[in-house]
Amino acid sequence: MAVPKRKSSNARSGSRRAHHFKKPIQLLYCPQCSTAIPSHVVCPNCGYYMGRPIVEVAPK
Repeated sequence: MAVPKRKSSNARSGSRRAHHFKKPIQLLYCPQCSTAIPSHVVCPNCGYYMGRPIVEVAPK
């Protein structure tokens, strides 16, 4: 079984984990109603996705 010969340093493990932080959500604006929504998601305000109505939204 493979076992490390020496202890890996804090710098080495820290540089390996450099990309493990949380990233903010990519927000886009709906072209129909200008609501900020995450990318690749149907707009909860108007029900459009990629310029087409996908979901019928009840009027408020």
